[in-house]
Amino acid sequence: MCKPVVSPVLMSVLMSVLVTGCGASVEKPSAQASSAAVTLTNCGQKVTYEKVPERVVTNDVGITELMFALGLEDRMAGFAMPDDKGDLTGVPWKDGYGKVKWLSKQQLTKENVLDARGDWVFAGWNYGFRDDNGFTPDALKKLGIPSYVLTESCRNGRTNTSRGIMPPLDALYTDLTNLGRLFGVEQRAATLIAGFKKQVAAVAAKAPTGSARPKVFLYDSGTDAPFTSGRYAAPEEVISKAGGVNVMNDLDDSWTTVGWETVVERDPDVIVICNYGDVSAEQKRKFLLSYAPLKNVSAVKHKRIFVLDYVDLVESPRNPSAIARLGAYLRSVADTRPAS
Repeated sequence: MCKPVVSPVLMSVLMSVLVTGCGASVEKPSAQASSAAVTLTNCGQKVTYEKVPERVVTNDVGITELMFALGLEDRMAGFAMPDDKGDLTGVPWKDGYGKVKWLSKQQLTKENVLDARGDWVFAGWNYGFRDDNGFTPDALKKLGIPSYVLTESCRNGRTNTSRGIMPPLDALYTDLTNLGRLFGVEQRAATLIAGFKKQVAAVAAKAPTGSARPKVFLYDSGTDAPFTSGRYAAPEEVISKAGGVNVMNDLDDSWTTVGWETVVERDPDVIVICNYGDVSAEQKRKFLLSYAPLKNVSAVKHKRIFVLDYVDLVESPRNPSAIARLGAYLRSVADTRPAS
C-alpha cells in the first residue's frame, strides 16, 4: 500500500491523538457523570441511560476502537471481532487490545454479553445487530441491557434494510460526542474531533478539484455482483475528502449491492479495494484485472487499484488517516492522468 510522507500538520494531529487516546489519566469521568442519567439522540430517537455503563461489550473493530480512542478501556467487559484487525502500525490506541477481553471472533451474541456480565452493548445494524438471529436492541432491552446503535448503521426508513441518516464523518463525530457525554469525557472527545477535522481539512486543501477529481469505485466483495458503498457509508467521505468522486454517491444507502454494468457505465478512474476476510486484497485485485466485462474500465486498463483495510472504510477513528493515505494516491493519479 502506498504510504505518503507525514507532513508537520499531520504529525501534530497524530501527537494530539496520542495524548487523548492513551488512557483514562487524560480526563477522568466526573463523579456526577457516574451517577446522573444522560439523554442522547441515537438514530433520531431520544434515549435515556440511567447510569454510566461499567461493563461495555462492543462488536467489530471500528466500534471497539471508538471506545479505545476515548480511553475507555476500563469501562469495557470485552469485544467481538474477526481475527484481522488490520494494520495496527501507527494506531495510537492499539494498546486497548491488550487490556480488554476478546470475547468472540464471530458476530456478537446474547450469550457473549451475558457471559461477560455486560451492562451496555455498542453495536450497529449489520455490525452485530441483526433481525434474523434475534440479536437486536429490543431483545437486549428485554434482558435489562441498554444499547447504542452505531450512527453509520442507523436505518433510514427507505427500505427495511437501507442505512444511513447523515454524512459519514458527521456520524463519526456524533458518536464520539455522544460517548463523551455518556462517559464524562467530553473534552477528550472534543479534542479528538478537532484533531480529525484538522487532518481532513489539510488533505482536502491539497485535493484535486473540478474535473481533475478522479472517479472512484469502492469494491468490497462479490463476483456476480459487487458489494459497494453508497452515500452514507464511510467510503463516501473517505473518497470525497481525499479528492475523488464516489461513482455510487447517488445511492441513498450505506453498504449495498449494484450491477457490474453500472460500474462499467460509470467508468471509474480508480478502484479502492476493501481488505478483509478470506479473500485477500491481492485475490480481489487479480479478479478485477482479469474480469472481462471490466477490461475497458479506466481503472482496470491503467491498473489504478488502491487498498485500504476494512477498519479504514467503516465508521472508525481510523477514517481520517485513511483519507490522508488515499488523498496522496489520488493526487498522484490526478497529476499523471491526461486532461479530459
